[in-house]
Amino acid sequence: MAGYAALNIIEGVSENIQWYDLANELAKGKLLLDVRTKAEVLNGHFENSINIPLDELRERLSELDSSKEYIISCHSGLRSYIGERILKQNGFKVKNLDGAYHLYSTVKPEEIKRD
Repeated sequence: MAGYAALNIIEGVSENIQWYDLANELAKGKLLLDVRTKAEVLNGHFENSINIPLDELRERLSELDSSKEYIISCHSGLRSYIGERILKQNGFKVKNLDGAYHLYSTVKPEEIKRD
């Protein structure tokens, strides 16, 4: 799967953003979609993110606005890559957060919300 993901990045099929670009991209109006499970989100989450677990994404596409641009994240990057592909196949503009929640929560722990 990692090989397919790398090939899709090289060929421009998949688009990534880096953790240090996240705040700027959100400030431009992009929305953050977290495809982790509800249990994962309870342990910590991005502020103002939308949570739709990957296993529910196809059935819940109508909850997303196709006129908006999204940044998608999971725990480590695999599920968000799959989610990115699902969204793009359905006409959404989306980029994958490289390193996902795990990397972001490591370098910016002060920005992670814990309920």
